[in-house]
Formats: sequence, structure tokens, C-alpha cells
Amino acid sequence: MISKLNLENLLFLDIETVPETQHFSELDDTKQSLWAVKTQYQRKDEFTPEEFYDRAGIWAEFGKIICISVGYFNYQGDIRKFRVTSFYGDEITILKDFKNLVITHFSQSKHLLCAHNGKEFDFPYIARRMIIHNIELPYKLNLFGKKPWEVPHLDTLELWKFGDYKTYTSLKLLTNVLGIPSPKDDIDGSEVYGVYYEEGNIDRIINYCEKDTIAVAQIFLRLRGDALLEDEEIIKI
Repeated sequence: MISKLNLENLLFLDIETVPETQHFSELDDTKQSLWAVKTQYQRKDEFTPEEFYDRAGIWAEFGKIICISVGYFNYQGDIRKFRVTSFYGDEITILKDFKNLVITHFSQSKHLLCAHNGKEFDFPYIARRMIIHNIELPYKLNLFGKKPWEVPHLDTLELWKFGDYKTYTSLKLLTNVLGIPSPKDDIDGSEVYGVYYEEGNIDRIINYCEKDTIAVAQIFLRLRGDALLEDEEIIKI
């Protein structure tokens, strides 16, 4: 049961992604063709491949990671703190820095990674981008040969489903119904492309990503029946 887990053994995280280039025309002919084939079902006849390209960030083969935010609990007696930090900049640097954190501080069998919809998006996306950049996967992301119960990942979406596989519950909806402050008070995922490529405002994206990470931790606390984090308990480093 999640109530028995030591919170200090969990690494909460969220990622932000965008298309690998700002414009569809910047892709070579082969990549443009592959994009058209990949998205044919989603686009149908409503959008051309170029018109649909601003959504390319959700596919690891056509997108890139621009920010990974992580958070972890620290207890000193009865004093609880939740420390949040972010990796951003060049994607290879982001991935290597994140990998180094996992290896140096969250590599033991007791450690788990936790994200909202992480099993469907964040964890495989990070792993695929590492492989694309020829970065060896850390043990916590290398799932080959692992049995389901050996996978060191927690997913707040999966926990909320309670075995129901028919529905998807967004982070924004779940925070709302659980009485948690919304992390979507500035931008949402659909706006990250514009904020990154058109505004060039990475600080705004980092702030958004960190709020999502905090929200994941808050959801996990609610699922355990624990008290939510207060503002003074959250430390950004």
C-alpha cells in the first residue's frame, strides 16, 4: 500500500516537450514524410501534416525535452520539506543531468519514480530520447526483462483509476476534485510550443513544470490521506 512507502524514497517529476524544430519546413523531406504517415490517423482530413506539426512534441520521435522538473521530500524530525529543482537548456545536458541525479540519489531498490501519466508519457519519453542521443539508460528507466511488479515507477493517474482502464483524468481535473491548488493558473500544455518558440520564455515553462511536479506530489499525499504541502514547506533550488 502506498501509505507504507517512505516519501523520502520517491522522486516526483514532470517533463515539458516541444517539436524538435519550430517549423515543419525545417524537417528534411524524409522526416516530413514520416510525420505525415505517423499522424495520418489523428489528422484524418482535417489538418495537413504541416498544420498538425505544433503537436509534434508529444511524440518522442519528433519532439524534444526542454525541461525536467523533479521534487523530493526531506524530513528532519517532524519538519517536512519538499525540494524542487529543474533541468533545462540543451536536451542532451538535461538528460545527462537527470540521469546523474537518478544514479547518485535514487538508484537503490527502495527508490521509485512518480509522475502523472508517467507510465504512458514521461518515463518512456525520457527513455526514448536518451536512446536517440546514445545515452545509456539508468536502471530505473531500463524496463527490459522486468516483471510488472518490479517496475520502479508510480503513476498517480494509474493510482486514481483503481483498476479502471476506460478513462483518462487530467492533472488539472484531479487537482480540482481533490481540492489541490491548480498548477494550470498560467499556461497549459497546449501553450508550451508558443511560449518556447515564439516568446522564448523558458522561465515561464520552468515555473509551469515545477508547479506540475508539486501537484503530482500533492495528489500522492491526498491518495495516502496525508496533509497537503503548505507553501512554506516547498523549497525551490
